[in-house]
Amino acid sequence: MRALIVDDERLARKELMKLLEDHPMIEVVGEAANAEEAMQLVNDLNPDLLFLDIQMPGKTGFQLLEELDGVPLVVFTTAYDEFALKAFEVNALDYLLKPIQPERLSETVSKLAEKERAKVAAIRGPEKKLGLNDQVFVKDGDRCWFVSLSNVRLFESDGNYIKVYFDANRPMIHKSLNALDEKLDERAFFRASRKHIVNLSWVEGIEPWFNGGLMVKLRGGDKVEVSRRQAAKFKDMMSL
Repeated sequence: MRALIVDDERLARKELMKLLEDHPMIEVVGEAANAEEAMQLVNDLNPDLLFLDIQMPGKTGFQLLEELDGVPLVVFTTAYDEFALKAFEVNALDYLLKPIQPERLSETVSKLAEKERAKVAAIRGPEKKLGLNDQVFVKDGDRCWFVSLSNVRLFESDGNYIKVYFDANRPMIHKSLNALDEKLDERAFFRASRKHIVNLSWVEGIEPWFNGGLMVKLRGGDKVEVSRRQAAKFKDMMSL
């Protein structure tokens, strides 16, 4: 994270820079002695984070934040704890009392790391699952296929392998059914039992089966038993 240190005391800035050397996730890209200098540097450098003193000659740290168009993450640094409540009213990430203790700074950096992880996760969003419009590469021995998942009607577990049913082919891939289940879009593929995952778009008929289970018939004639445990879930998915 690119950080700017804003403090009217030169020694305080240098001390904080020294402490931050132990935290390589933070890169100090500039320092300012007052709000006016800080305003210019924020516009020029676009930092991710401000270590901001509150009481400074001229404008205070709070006044600086009021004038910024876009406010980065803020950690207030001050010798006065009377400003703590106001600091959190402006959504500061943390509040460090001078002289800053290394252990306390480590806590702040941990908060920053957690905030950054949350930000990255939000940008990435949930991992995209494989759906009917996706294509996969299947290799069995010397034979290879690029297969649209819309054409795969069934996956069947066979020991440490999975049999992939498409057209008249039944190639075997070295993968567990659990690992495959996590990658497939549950709106398109259903885990019928410990041994089978079915493509819901291929379901042609359903009938009651032993012990509260179901027997599902797929287009093409394949039949798959749905376990009693999964039967209620399957009915919900396949009904209005």
